[in-house]
Amino acid sequence: MFEVDLLIVGAGPAGLCAALEAGQEGLSVLLVDENAKPGGQLFKQIHKFFGSEMHKAGTRGFRIGENLVREIAECPNITLWLNSVVFSAIDQNHFEVVHNCSVQVINTKKVIVATGAIEKGLVFPGWTLPGVMGAGALQTMININRVRPGNKLLMVGSGNVGLIVSYQFLQAGGESVILVEAANRIGGYGVHASKIRRYGTNIITGCSVESVSGNGKVESAILAKVDDKFQTIKGTQWEEKVDIVAIAAGLYPLMELLRQLGCEFTMCPPLGGWVPVHDERMETSLNGIFIAGDVSGAEEASTAMEEGRLAAWSVTYDLAKCTKNKYESVRIDITKRLEALRSGPYGIARKNAKDSIYAIAKNFSKLR
Repeated sequence: MFEVDLLIVGAGPAGLCAALEAGQEGLSVLLVDENAKPGGQLFKQIHKFFGSEMHKAGTRGFRIGENLVREIAECPNITLWLNSVVFSAIDQNHFEVVHNCSVQVINTKKVIVATGAIEKGLVFPGWTLPGVMGAGALQTMININRVRPGNKLLMVGSGNVGLIVSYQFLQAGGESVILVEAANRIGGYGVHASKIRRYGTNIITGCSVESVSGNGKVESAILAKVDDKFQTIKGTQWEEKVDIVAIAAGLYPLMELLRQLGCEFTMCPPLGGWVPVHDERMETSLNGIFIAGDVSGAEEASTAMEEGRLAAWSVTYDLAKCTKNKYESVRIDITKRLEALRSGPYGIARKNAKDSIYAIAKNFSKLR
């Protein structure tokens, strides 16, 4: 049996930051990830981050990832298991992990689940053809595997992911991008939209993909205008020759382990759908089970990193590894930074959604 103060599931932006904070404060930490390399989304992000100096503004995502991984390796209190899967929760303090081709039982005092999110899909005629994929999958192929799977891209969805991946596809030598958005306005930041427009990309709002066809692979797509209820407007269809269709329809939290534990959930569309109920400390409805990052509601990498830090400090305080004054000072600072990240026209919906989840969580804290 492997015994630690803190088990962290997921070594993406949230998990890495949580491990560093907790490890540097003296907790023994086991950080587990199913992938061959840590870092998660950070190594897909070749663009520069926005925000403040604290949020690494002006630094490219993969550089942030490299720095975090190096700091993890230098911290003696952190053990990193890669190619490993936490597949079973025996109870809130005991977990089974497949590691080095064998099952290990972990005895832990606290847990931070930072498993991230998964892409939502769209179903339409031809959606199973080779060449139809999630926008994140396309980003992985380009930025991680150095493979551009085609030349002419149809991107469905104009949130930040759709805009950024379209730009990165063009940077990778893609011939053209057609970007469609079912809503009547672009969903992501104007700075990202401006980049791909300068490449000559056509961004079409009030439009979606109706079908995709081809002989064993994507060769063309039928597009159509849609009304305010996202229903196809008859007679508006037209065909575009494309060889890749990427879907950027949003993310939903990866919650299997939390469901196995018996955590409470609530429906919260601005954060991706069903979300684990949690308080401002990032603790779920179960004592000692914390969450951070996109599993708590799909947002940005900078937000995930801050939530990881917050969850780690909450665990550190609960295990009496820091004073109340120190914890409150850090918690207030992190909360202020999270509020700043959730400000503005694109963040306010997420802030309101988080506040509603915190309100639900107060009922659990009264029962403890």
